[in-house]
Amino acid sequence: MPKKLDPDDIRIFSGRSNPALAKGIARYLSIPLEKTHTRPFTNDNLWVQLGASVRGRAVFIIQSLVPPVSDNLLELLMMLDIARSAAAREVHAIIPYFSYARSDKKDAPRVSIAARLIADLLKTAGATHVMTMTLHSPQVHGFFSVPTDPLTARELFADHFRTRDYTPQDTVVVSTDIGHAKAAARFARGLGGLPVAAGNKTRMSDTQVRVEGLVGAQIQGFQRALVYDDEIATGGSVKEVCELLVKAGLKEIIVICTHGVFLGPALQRLADIPEITEIVTTDTVPLKKRNRPANLTVLSVAPVFGEAIKRNYLRESIGGLFSYWDEEG
Repeated sequence: MPKKLDPDDIRIFSGRSNPALAKGIARYLSIPLEKTHTRPFTNDNLWVQLGASVRGRAVFIIQSLVPPVSDNLLELLMMLDIARSAAAREVHAIIPYFSYARSDKKDAPRVSIAARLIADLLKTAGATHVMTMTLHSPQVHGFFSVPTDPLTARELFADHFRTRDYTPQDTVVVSTDIGHAKAAARFARGLGGLPVAAGNKTRMSDTQVRVEGLVGAQIQGFQRALVYDDEIATGGSVKEVCELLVKAGLKEIIVICTHGVFLGPALQRLADIPEITEIVTTDTVPLKKRNRPANLTVLSVAPVFGEAIKRNYLRESIGGLFSYWDEEG
């Protein structure tokens, strides 16, 4: 069992989707981020080359499945295939945002369960291990036939808020839907046992949702709500829940999500609700600094992935970093 990281035994590469996060992870580990060379052919095919030898080494390839998702996925598959074909000892796919986790079931005739398909493609391409963060549907974890670690940013969020002295008398944690209420409850426990409520949500389409009410803690009488979600894409779910909270009389709302995708009018939808005083997300999805709202806080998950990579390499437990349970003791 290795006692410390061996810079000559580890290779870290990044695709083009989130180079800033990849640099942060490499910096946390004090391991160089190796170069990756990419260019399109004249027929629009992609050419990829890893810029350092991987033979006999542990290789970590970092790529988020963010728009353009198909291009980034293909680049990731090619990088995995290159590492395997060049005789890497281990090939780790580090996917901070696995967007296909939404495609977890066959909900219409003649459609693909795309999350399972992508999981199979990652293995076929050469991944011996996958690491990701906060899958939209927890059951997607079971689609992978290689060891897969779903990490959480929950402690990052908890650390961000612990100094604010929120109490169960003035603050409630609200999940945008019942399906994510357990995750919200874990977060609430980390802040001293705050009460929890959840939206009773029905998805009408990819861009439309209806929240018919809140279940759990009674909302009236609280000073603020922490609205906790796994990701915000169009902002429809969060907007509906926040409007219910405003109607219930809450004067302060803080929106929290792991994956800030923020497509189209999402940020404007939130800006239109003056009671939202802060939006807190992470850098699993890269956000342009231009046009960021002043109340947007971005926390880096580089230490979480860096620590998980280090423990994995040293053959140590990473259970305490997992999404779906709390490690005791």
